Amino acid sequence: MKRAGLNASTVGGLLALVLWSTTMAMARSLSERLGPVRAASAVYIVAGTICLIRLLLTESVLSRFTKISRKYLYGCGCLFVSYAVLIYLAVGLARDRQQMLEVGLINYLWPASTILLSLVLLNKHAGIGLLPGTALALAGIFLVMTQSAAVSWSSFVNHVATNPVAYTLAFGAAIVWALYSNLARRWSAPSAGGAVDLFIPATGLVLLLMRPLTLGTGDWNPQALAEAGALGTITALAYGLWDRAMRQGDVLLVAACSYFTPLLSTLVSCFYLKVVPGSRLWVGCGCIILGSLLSWRSVSDRPRSSAP
Repeated sequence: MKRAGLNASTVGGLLALVLWSTTMAMARSLSERLGPVRAASAVYIVAGTICLIRLLLTESVLSRFTKISRKYLYGCGCLFVSYAVLIYLAVGLARDRQQMLEVGLINYLWPASTILLSLVLLNKHAGIGLLPGTALALAGIFLVMTQSAAVSWSSFVNHVATNPVAYTLAFGAAIVWALYSNLARRWSAPSAGGAVDLFIPATGLVLLLMRPLTLGTGDWNPQALAEAGALGTITALAYGLWDRAMRQGDVLLVAACSYFTPLLSTLVSCFYLKVVPGSRLWVGCGCIILGSLLSWRSVSDRPRSSAP
């Protein structure tokens, strides 16, 4: 199969990665003003509205969705919604902005998790690099979670105990997105396209229904309005660009570049949130990237990646 090269779809996929790298920082800032559920619902209502408008302007939209597998529509739809809820709660419940960086990097275990799950769900075949790659990614998380203490199992456990809910939610988000990435490939026909333009409004509706069950912090102000509008637009635009890149762009190039998203996301978060991370966090981030890349290179018949 001839590679698509650096066409408009490929460039759009690379732009989607840049856009996604800004979401953790703005999600944390907005959550500090409104609370995680209120923030997430506002973002996905904006994004969902954009997606619905995009659907209305699409020709033959009904015939397109009739081709979609019900397993993909309902199963992957539930996983998509679950991921959004988990990651916004994890980011919002982080004790401070420094801890948010750690939560964000735990979420970026999803590439390595996707590769591991692909062995079972997509019948992929792994080479010798899978084990050291996975070990390197996990070692990166271990370093991130022991920044201010000696590198030991007890310091890792003690650090997790400071906020087990946020860390567990972030790890759960990584596993859920890995499941989504594999099952979307398994349950959807390539000719049928995706249903992200339905999943995003559904996520907004679920989050809206969750709002009465949670307590919000703070009120709307100009910055909160701007961040909600920007994040909603980024969410809708990035998923649209990524979907097009996976169908018409250079899949291998875009997928390979997606593994550098943890580094770019951390850089953006440090700048936007004015956080100065320790050197061990950068080393851990590098380990996660290298471990994920090594794992990806070790799997034959590589699946197309999916990045949040």
